[in-house]
This record gives sequence, structure tokens and C-alpha cells, in this order.
Amino acid sequence: MVEAERTHLPGYIHLSRSGELDERAEQAHDILRDCVACPQECHVNRIEGELGFCRTGLLPVVSSYSAHFGEEPPLVGRRGSGTIFFTNCNMRCEFCQNFEISQCGAGYVVSCEDLAGFMLRLQDRGCHNINLVSPSHIVPQILRAISIAADQGLSVPLVYNSGGYDSVNTLRLLDGVIDIYMPDAKYGRDDVALALSHVRDYTTHMQAALVEMHRQVGDLVVRDGLAVRGMIIRHLVLPENLANSEIVMRFIAEEISRDSYVNIMAQYRPAWKVAEWGKSPVLAALQRPITAREYEYAIRCARENGITPASP
Repeated sequence: MVEAERTHLPGYIHLSRSGELDERAEQAHDILRDCVACPQECHVNRIEGELGFCRTGLLPVVSSYSAHFGEEPPLVGRRGSGTIFFTNCNMRCEFCQNFEISQCGAGYVVSCEDLAGFMLRLQDRGCHNINLVSPSHIVPQILRAISIAADQGLSVPLVYNSGGYDSVNTLRLLDGVIDIYMPDAKYGRDDVALALSHVRDYTTHMQAALVEMHRQVGDLVVRDGLAVRGMIIRHLVLPENLANSEIVMRFIAEEISRDSYVNIMAQYRPAWKVAEWGKSPVLAALQRPITAREYEYAIRCARENGITPASP
């Protein structure tokens, strides 16, 4: 993490002024005709209302938007991160702590104009950034909303807060648009990712996505204690080291940057469908919180790879 030395103007403002942001939004919209917006690659026509894995059609679905104070300190500052929680997800994490939103569909359909309005209201409330939570399945709609909002004066950094299961081709449409990427690096093994989150080839897609994100924005840059550009990586520690933290930390150190801002999270708790797994000797471990020793192991993995974890 480094300190910014001069005023940072979000890249999407330049793209908006040149007309390229509108062009990106059009390119992304075309993806929805045979949807490959994320690695699920469902090939459904969302423009005609067909639903794939994410259960989201043409229009975005939003659960809530507000100033959020539970994010990482460089995002929160004094006035909060302007967080928009999108409904549905391109993963099916069996232990999801936001399952009402991600799995049960709690939320309401909005237009891209409405979504742009949410962004502008959060900026008007003084939020330091716009934090897009679970955006991987609605990048085309987000790009359209950003284009609308930029024309109406949006000027704060944009945060892409994802589970890490992102398409590199889709991310390239966000190059110069997103200021801060905040992906999860959930797992080090594909078999665990398939069992716990119902996603294929998670590590391949996650690793490629993080490399692309870092190519676009680099390590985290802050000014006056607030993030203006760069990447924040989250890693949730799971019981019995099911996340394989040693693999994840080695990847970050060797393929991303040892200067990465890595938040190793200790807040795992049993939720959603975990209780149904009592007969599985492997997945039964998820029925309890992590231990101090398990968390310390993940911290040690980071440090042994030359990474200094962010302070809780």
C-alpha cells in the first residue's frame, strides 16, 4: 500500500468525456444475448428474459444501498463506503452469510437509470466511494449505469467487490472504469470450491481474474487515509484449512505482489445450508467457527510468503 501524492481523478470520467464509456456499455450489453458475462457461461439470452445460473435477466436486482462502515478502513473513512448490494450471485456458497440476498433473491428489480441514481445519492451523502457488491453477473448493467451517472456528475472512486469468480474478458471492459478491485481469493483447490460453492475451475478463473485486476490498477494507493486506486484482496479463513490458505498466499506473493493489501478474515460462522452436512466427515468441519490456531496459521502463511496482512 502506498500513499498517493497528487489528486486522483477516476478513470471513468475520462472515458465518459471521450465517449468510450458508452461504447463499452454497448459492447457489454451484447454479451447478454448469449450470456458469458461470468465463468458460468450459461449462454442464455438475458435480453429476452432467459435466466441462467445467476437468476438475473436484463435488469439488475438490488437488495439495498447505504453508507457502509463495516468495510476495510481505507474504504470507510469518516463518511462510509457507498455500498450497493446486488441480489443473486454467480456462486452458490453453502455457508454464505448473506444468503437472503445471494441465494434467496431478496431485492427488487431496478432500471439502469435507477441504479445510476443510487450512485449519485450515495455521493451526495458524502460517501467516499461507490462499492458494488456481487457485481460479476451484471457488469453490462453496471457499465450502463456508470455511464449515466458520470454524465450527471459522479466523481468518486468505484469499487468492484466480487467473489473472485470473474471472467477476464468481462473485466477487460472495466479497464479504466473501476478504480479499486476488491476480490475474494476464497480457495486454493478446485475440488473444495466445487463442493462448497458449486463453481467449476475456481482457482483458474480466480487467479486469472486477480492478475487482470492487478494489471489494471496495481497495488492499493491511498491519499489522506482513503483508497483511491488499486486492489484489496480478501481471504476468509475456513475450519480445517478448507480454504488452503498456504496455496492462496503463495499465489498472491508470486503472481500478484508481496505488497498486496490482503485482509485475512476471521469472521466465518456456520450459516445457510451448513447444518445439513452433519453426515459428511469433511464438510462437518464447517459447523463450527474457526479456532485461533486456524486463523494464526493463515496469518503465518502470508508472512512466510513475504506478505504483511492488513490489520483487522
